Amino acid sequence: MNDVLTHEQILNASSNGVIATDASGIIVYASRQVEQSLGFSIEEILRLKITDVLPFSGPLVMEALRTAKPLPDGHILGQDMGLMMTISLIWQQEQLKGAVCSFQSMEQFGLSAPELETYKSLNKQLNAIFESSSDGIWVCDGQGKVINLNSASEKLNGVRACDMMGRNIADIMAGGLFDRSVTIEVLQTRRQVSVMQFIRRTGRTLLVTGTPVFDEDGSICMVVVNERDMTQLNGLRERMEQSRMETEKYRDELAEMIAMDLERQQIVAENGSMRQVLEVALKVARLEISNVLLLGESGTGKGLLAKFIHKNGKRSKKPFIAINCAALPESLLEAELFGYEKGAFTGAREQGKAGLFELAHTGTLFLDEVGDMPLSIQAKLLKYLDDFEVLRLGGLKSKKIDCTVIAATNRDLEGLVRNKLFRQDLLYRLNTFTVRIPPLRERMEDIFELVRHYVRKYNRAYQLRKRISPEALELLQSYPFPGNVRELKSILKRAILMSDQDVLDDFVIAGLGIMREKGARRTAERGERTSLADGLRDLERRTIESALLKCKSTRELAKVLGVSQPTVVRKLRKYGFSSTSIQ
Repeated sequence: MNDVLTHEQILNASSNGVIATDASGIIVYASRQVEQSLGFSIEEILRLKITDVLPFSGPLVMEALRTAKPLPDGHILGQDMGLMMTISLIWQQEQLKGAVCSFQSMEQFGLSAPELETYKSLNKQLNAIFESSSDGIWVCDGQGKVINLNSASEKLNGVRACDMMGRNIADIMAGGLFDRSVTIEVLQTRRQVSVMQFIRRTGRTLLVTGTPVFDEDGSICMVVVNERDMTQLNGLRERMEQSRMETEKYRDELAEMIAMDLERQQIVAENGSMRQVLEVALKVARLEISNVLLLGESGTGKGLLAKFIHKNGKRSKKPFIAINCAALPESLLEAELFGYEKGAFTGAREQGKAGLFELAHTGTLFLDEVGDMPLSIQAKLLKYLDDFEVLRLGGLKSKKIDCTVIAATNRDLEGLVRNKLFRQDLLYRLNTFTVRIPPLRERMEDIFELVRHYVRKYNRAYQLRKRISPEALELLQSYPFPGNVRELKSILKRAILMSDQDVLDDFVIAGLGIMREKGARRTAERGERTSLADGLRDLERRTIESALLKCKSTRELAKVLGVSQPTVVRKLRKYGFSSTSIQ
């Protein structure tokens, strides 16, 4: 029994009808489906011209045979009997032998057409996604043969897709395109793998991730490879690092410029809190904020900070007018601030006088010790802050004034408000922006720079070359400075002017002793108790300080105090006194 299927059996079992012609268009074969579709018997149409059987589609077959070219899309909608026909040419050793016409009824095609359109649409979407990806994508089968790759991969690897498809990935790697293959590793490990891959042809470094796709049997049917160009990311990282270094450089240069500017304005700020104060003050100046309130103990440099704000603002070329509100009586303070007209009061100038508000027009008015301003003047100040107009004493017409107002005080304004000594509404108007200056005892880092600054300043002013030792400087840094920077300036200036020696330690120590004595006296006056031991130590220290001003050596000091020289050296060390100027 012969079980081999013939070609005729296979074609007759197909749902499509098949007609074959020779090179001249004579029908040499027809399948059984032709009888059903065309209504002719096979015996009737054999040896007939294709144009006789299919008068509408037959000429197209003849045209294909004559030109030896298939039709553009290979599909013809036949008008003969409602057929969808496909024409293919038969070649043998580059010689045209005939044509094969495969056709299907429109009824059958109509049932499959919607599914075909859905497939085509889905395939179009997937292809668009595949090609528009900025990452490179390779798809290999379960044996490592390249099925497809997108245009991004062509650029990253410097290859053409048509040259890669159908080749095994192992052969491509052996050819030297890349140094390692993630596809081979995925096929070996059966899991997702990520590697760094160097492409010799383009010089690029790629981050490559291979992902296996399994079929129903658990076998790897595909490997999808995603490539990302790390060369660009590395370049971006380098540019970001360069930008960061440039930013740090500019920040350091800016900090240096600010430090130089602060030095020119005689402002020292090594302490972190003080630097924050200056940064805030600089922002206030740049934004031209008015009604700024500076708070801080006496001697902390509120006036200096007010000038700093003015000099760094847009009004720096305009007037900076300052007044101490506690230095003048009420009647004079009002006349100074707001001015007066001719004959406003007894002793007034004939031509009248402009007030400080008028003088500060387009500039800055600094009201120091504003907490000591009388209540009656507070009311007039509040009116200006509301209306930006001032009325001279004895005047009838107010004048518009535009100036930045900076106020300062060392007093507790909220406590004054509670005691009805300061207007609450004025406080709200003045403290639009509040800056608190820390006392010197809270910024000991600044003492070294302040000492260096003022010693250099007074040396230059008086043409001297005085200096201070590290021991005395350490002593200064342990002193609380209740008078803040003003007290430090006073001690240093007195030491430079009074000392006959180049080293200022003795006079600095003496100055601190005087300040301590005043503080102790104030403590005693307040009735605060101290122990006998503390009192004796304080007396001993003051006695040594007094003797230091008269003696030039430790031997002379020991003779004056009536003790031995080793005792003197030990006492000096105990109380932090320097012996550098005493031999």
